[in-house]
Amino acid sequence: MAQLVRSNLPTLQKTASYYVVHVTVAALVAYAVTGNFLLAITLSLLEPTVQAVAFFFHEKAWQRWGSRPAAAASASTGVVA
Repeated sequence: MAQLVRSNLPTLQKTASYYVVHVTVAALVAYAVTGNFLLAITLSLLEPTVQAVAFFFHEKAWQRWGSRPAAAASASTGVVA
């Protein structure tokens, strides 16, 4: 587990930063909509937590497949750009 964390530290740090911003914004929006502090906190922790996990895996997939040059991508798929 420690090796996994060390090898992905920049992505995990970026994910944590994104999580804090997302929770803050979600709490403010949820409170503005509901007027209920407890409900706003609950909603603001639930949705961004799921989003943070999804973001981590999206970032890893993007590093692997999303940043390939167009020529390499078209060569591997058989599509001519």
